[in-house]
Amino acid sequence: QLQLVESGGGLVQPGGSLRLSCTDSRTSLNYYSIAWFRQAPGKEHEGVACIDPAGGSTIYAGSVQGRFTISRDDATNTIQLQMNDLKFEDTGVYYCAAARYYSGDLLNRRNHFPSWGPGIQVTVSS
Repeated sequence: QLQLVESGGGLVQPGGSLRLSCTDSRTSLNYYSIAWFRQAPGKEHEGVACIDPAGGSTIYAGSVQGRFTISRDDATNTIQLQMNDLKFEDTGVYYCAAARYYSGDLLNRRNHFPSWGPGIQVTVSS
């Protein structure tokens, strides 16, 4: 049973940057695909980015392509989401989630992620 925990959220002005981190203090994440989802108030969860276990393949939602970068550091058991040029519409609760396989459409398969972190707030506001 994974215990994912997110960190690094907060308040940032439009155009600013934040780096989110996801880790599990007890279990190696090396064999899991890890994705970031977000949920804005009143909206459904949206898949943002996903990385395969080897770190060689990534998927991004069109809305964040070119602005967000997902990466993993197996030495620290951490998956990061670097978010640049943040926009008002990036506001929401961000969740990391783990899946035991990888596919090119995994961001569209939220129910294939059995393990989720509690989420962390990201607010983009002037």
